[in-house]
Amino acid sequence: RVATRLRPRVSESFVWRTEVAVGGPGDLRAWDVHLSGPANIGIDIETRLHDIQALQRRLELKFRDSGVDRVVLVVAATRHNRTVIREHRAALLSTLPLDTAEVLAALRAGEAPWANGLVLI
Repeated sequence: RVATRLRPRVSESFVWRTEVAVGGPGDLRAWDVHLSGPANIGIDIETRLHDIQALQRRLELKFRDSGVDRVVLVVAATRHNRTVIREHRAALLSTLPLDTAEVLAALRAGEAPWANGLVLI
């Protein structure tokens, strides 16, 4: 459901694919959504946040190993997730400096965000 809320907010200049492999043979990791076109953007979707440190490490490794230009973490906008993000936003800034409005404005315009970002939707 989270992906279906995101899709109408992304320009048609991007090609939308799901479950795209991160690395080569044997690497079982995948992006939930991969946008290609003006830029290659790997998107991970979380419906309920738990271990923020583990999530951050996972995103950083996928970014390193996949060759995408940008990473976007899309999170379901639930009360729980908003609380977790509010409590841990400072720690996530090094990995995901942009917030929802900045990321969605770029994707709507058919451009890559200027940095990685976090979207609550």
